[in-house]
Amino acid sequence: MRFLSNEHVRQGLNIPQVIDLVETVYRARSEHNTETWPTIFYDFVPGAADMDIKSGYVKSAKIFGHKTVTWFAENVAKQMPALMGLINVFDAETGKPIGITEASFITGIRTGASGAIGAKYLARKDSENLLIVGSGNQAIFQIASALCAFPSLKMVRVAARDLEKLRTFVDTIPTRLQAEFGVNTEEVTFQAADSLEQAVKASDIIITVTPSRTPILKSEWVKQGTHISCMGADMEGKQEIDSNLMSEAKLFVDDKEHCMQAGEIELPLKEGKLLESHICGEIGDLISGKIEGRTSDEQITIFDATGMAILDIYAANIALQMAEEKDFGVKIEM
Repeated sequence: MRFLSNEHVRQGLNIPQVIDLVETVYRARSEHNTETWPTIFYDFVPGAADMDIKSGYVKSAKIFGHKTVTWFAENVAKQMPALMGLINVFDAETGKPIGITEASFITGIRTGASGAIGAKYLARKDSENLLIVGSGNQAIFQIASALCAFPSLKMVRVAARDLEKLRTFVDTIPTRLQAEFGVNTEEVTFQAADSLEQAVKASDIIITVTPSRTPILKSEWVKQGTHISCMGADMEGKQEIDSNLMSEAKLFVDDKEHCMQAGEIELPLKEGKLLESHICGEIGDLISGKIEGRTSDEQITIFDATGMAILDIYAANIALQMAEEKDFGVKIEM
């Protein structure tokens, strides 16, 4: 078997490839060729340090596995990554371990792909203005993926509470996109948003990537025809957008059961501001053509994604296959 560090994984995966493989897994789920198993979550320090273990089975690829990820906010001050973890991949026919990869890059790139896929299938085709809410680790992945999936984008705004950190981040975006993802940005303008309200009002596509437990996007700010991909709410109690907005929008999810338990729709459902019947369906069914997406340029659309281990496992398996073909990574004898 092999072990791949994040740098090794970068050699085996790129943005267009990951967008394609995430769509493949979404389709497989729609065709009942996947299983996702219950998440194990533990809060070491609420809001500051936690761990989760997600697992699943991709029947069509004959693999299963699990991902253990930790998030320790104070690591940044210790010159360590806040997000760390491992993905373990197994052969579903023999149970043999195939390999292990570091988890942070795969988590970042497949989450970025998911946010972009939500926009690809639900945003207006003439969308030109993107807003990323949040400037943490996930932001650069969302920008890179959105630009690849939606080449018509001309303006990318980023909003965050820490304005100094935000401006530093925005200044580095073009260089990072070229160096880390090979994304050319000559025709795209990047801007730090001074006002979240004004940025929301000016945006065609909004992707939220914050750990907020209090809604930060108000329904009255969102113009008709906007698409929102909600990527930050991935555990109970998190919420990024106004509950009232959910009932006004055409709503899609990645994993209905998990989103109802721990996604952006969790609290609106519990508050009674959203009914389960309002959920139009899962993104895999939309990609497969089983359900209808946007039907007018005036509709507000929302994609709620909590993330699924099957995406990480499938991406890790592709990276491991590339490592086998090109002979990189560390070989481990069992």
